[in-house]
Amino acid sequence: MRRVREALAKSAPFLPPTPDFSSRLHQEPSEDQSIEFAQAFIRNSGLFVYCENEEDFFDQLYALKREQNIQHLHVWEPNVQRILHHAGIEFTSTEEDFLQKAQASLTTCEALITRTGSILVSSANAGGRRLSIYPETHMVVAKASQLVPDIKDGLQHIRNKYQDNFPSMVSLVSGPSRTADIEKTLVMGAHGPKQLVLFLIDDLPH
Repeated sequence: MRRVREALAKSAPFLPPTPDFSSRLHQEPSEDQSIEFAQAFIRNSGLFVYCENEEDFFDQLYALKREQNIQHLHVWEPNVQRILHHAGIEFTSTEEDFLQKAQASLTTCEALITRTGSILVSSANAGGRRLSIYPETHMVVAKASQLVPDIKDGLQHIRNKYQDNFPSMVSLVSGPSRTADIEKTLVMGAHGPKQLVLFLIDDLPH
């Protein structure tokens, strides 16, 4: 994934490359796909954090919390709570804390859409709907193996995963919330988080 870091050090092209309509729709995640996603995610005003492994994720999360003075990180997914507790990273998980101190949240996701640089989330996730909407900062931890080429592939992944119990809500998160309804002035965080952070853990074979 060294190429990911090198590519992100360069300016992303304003327009995406011409699509190859002869390529297969379903592809295995690759280093090139990681680069394409990261560049599209950054164009969407997201903060992309590459993590070499899970331990590196803990270090990067701890550093970001300290840098942005995040005192109250809300986590509701038991599997994420377990790994954060093991790493000694503080978080809150009660309804009362969420209602009073909704500063930042950390969730997982269903898939990462390479073409649009979007994060695919659903209500089936243990984090529910609110953690990705109310706090000013929404953090997501995902793995490179969750990359899929396009939206259709992400939806098919959810259908295969949940079968007849399809989630009641499926949504694409493409950067922080924004609006330009008032005098065509771009305002961040108008209807949701002002900041979207993705920690991408490299779990691809080398």
